[in-house]
Amino acid sequence: MTSVDNDSFPQPTERAETAAAVNPTVGWLTGVSTVLRSGAVFILLAALIIGFTVAQPAFININNLMSILQAVSVVAILGAGVTVTLAVGGFDLSIGAVAASSVMAASYAMIVWQLDVYATVPLVLAFGAAIGLINAFIIVRLRVPDLLATLSMMFLLSGLQLIPTAGRSISSGLILPNGSKAAGSYDPQFLLIGRYSLFSVVPVSVVLMILVALVLFVLTERTRIGRLLFATGGNEVATRLAGASTTRLKTLAYVISGTLASLGGIVIAARVGRGDVSSGGSLLMDAVAASLIGFAVLGLRRPNVLGTLVGAVFVGVLLNGLTMLNAPYYTQDFVKGAVLVGALALTYGLGRTNS
Repeated sequence: MTSVDNDSFPQPTERAETAAAVNPTVGWLTGVSTVLRSGAVFILLAALIIGFTVAQPAFININNLMSILQAVSVVAILGAGVTVTLAVGGFDLSIGAVAASSVMAASYAMIVWQLDVYATVPLVLAFGAAIGLINAFIIVRLRVPDLLATLSMMFLLSGLQLIPTAGRSISSGLILPNGSKAAGSYDPQFLLIGRYSLFSVVPVSVVLMILVALVLFVLTERTRIGRLLFATGGNEVATRLAGASTTRLKTLAYVISGTLASLGGIVIAARVGRGDVSSGGSLLMDAVAASLIGFAVLGLRRPNVLGTLVGAVFVGVLLNGLTMLNAPYYTQDFVKGAVLVGALALTYGLGRTNS
């Protein structure tokens, strides 16, 4: 009986190359679809920038561009945290609430406890890391699904941040629930985090965003830990059998997410100079949108930090351009959703067609 070696059959890639060689039109179409799939977000981003510049020349002004980056810095930082949890097959719905609670915590530490920036920043970052650790414990040890665990934490934090001040925003001269008056104020050095610009051009928050993106890019794409994070999300059982501790990897992902959410809260608090109870309302959806758009960057079709950064900038450019064109505010979410659908459809739709 004659045996047949599977390697003797042409593989999909070989068949595509053969078809392209036989029919140049097929090769050209395949090349175009590949470019569209890998560069869909960049093509759309370039089209937006050109369109908004033509419609409103002030859009391309360096100050406006820096304003866009400053506006999206918090979303990008939070989106990077979401990306890490997506890499391990999880999802952190509590990041918006952690960021909002961090705004209140930073304000309370300086206004009520009269701490300076050097005590407040580590305290708030530790708070975010602790929330991430609690999330990981609930998900990993108690086996609660990640969506349910982080959704519960979101509601818990949304209520908890209001209790110390009886639902009031925190600013200088705050009247506490016991009737006393808070004597503290924001540390001027703390406010520099959200308001100072290097060389009077690049905001500190933009520098923080870039640093976070670079550090996480190296961690997730260039280290063994990063490969194990993606392996855990791809096949947790196989990763465990290979000797990796998926428990520790998931815990690390949620601690990173919580810490970055707190960092985003610090930037917000330093920018607005008060603890606003309504801060962080839209941060969750914007961060998730940036992370999902990141899937389409370079056709990777997986979570990636640089893709998330591009996604955040993409959303920022879109909203800034619509605002400069005086588009009604109630249409912005619709346009944002439509563009998100288009970017993902180009990536996944063309990829499925080619396969």
